[in-house]
Amino acid sequence: MEKKKYRTGVVLSGGGARGFAHLGVLQALNDAGIFPDVVSGTSAGALVGVLYADGHRPEEILQIMNSSSMLHYVRPTVPREGLLQISGIERILQENLKASTFEDLSMPLFVTATDLNNGRARYFCEGELLRPVIASASIPVLFKPVIIDDIHYVDGGVMDNLPVRPIEDNCSFIIGSFVNPAGYEKTVTSMVQIAERSFILNMTKEVELKASKFDIFIAPEELRKYKILDPEKAIEVYNIGYKETKKKLKEPETEKLIRERMG
Repeated sequence: MEKKKYRTGVVLSGGGARGFAHLGVLQALNDAGIFPDVVSGTSAGALVGVLYADGHRPEEILQIMNSSSMLHYVRPTVPREGLLQISGIERILQENLKASTFEDLSMPLFVTATDLNNGRARYFCEGELLRPVIASASIPVLFKPVIIDDIHYVDGGVMDNLPVRPIEDNCSFIIGSFVNPAGYEKTVTSMVQIAERSFILNMTKEVELKASKFDIFIAPEELRKYKILDPEKAIEVYNIGYKETKKKLKEPETEKLIRERMG
């Protein structure tokens, strides 16, 4: 069997405030003795991924990201390039990241952002750290694009919401965490609701195509009840990710696979 560059890779999807579930997933994996060697993330997954790759424990990241209200994350701006500014998240990262470049991180990290000018996904893994992560989480219409080397970047979920591509050929074992189930939405009337719902539906389409690429795939359906722009229920969302992962790890097929591939 061909030796892979990394033993275990984790892929973290986008999903806004539902991304707190990624922390529960990572905590449950760590509790079971499973620690990734490389992380690939989009949007919320990039935010979780960068702090995790920086050496912060999942429960510590939960505390960092859940330290204040919705206003800590976003604030209204003049609706020219975006309705909201992402300055709160940027400040959280500036205050808590030890690393300033990808190379400074404790483990390899791939961050996905969408190149608006060329219409493609870009996978950042070297050089400056902060701007690619912010770009990856900049939901179009809601947030302003981030300019890097004269290219406008927005949320990676537009082109690749489940970014397994950068690591799929380099890992012996791949775990996916998808936190963006669509479900039924009764009311979609405001501009923000329409943008949010459209974005969720666009991100969901990849799941069926990519789920088979993962050895373990965690996608809690219960998350459909939670809004992507509402971090006020972070603890609940974290617990959903944790419980779903614990449940998955106890399944006989999963236990057998872990013994065979990771034992």
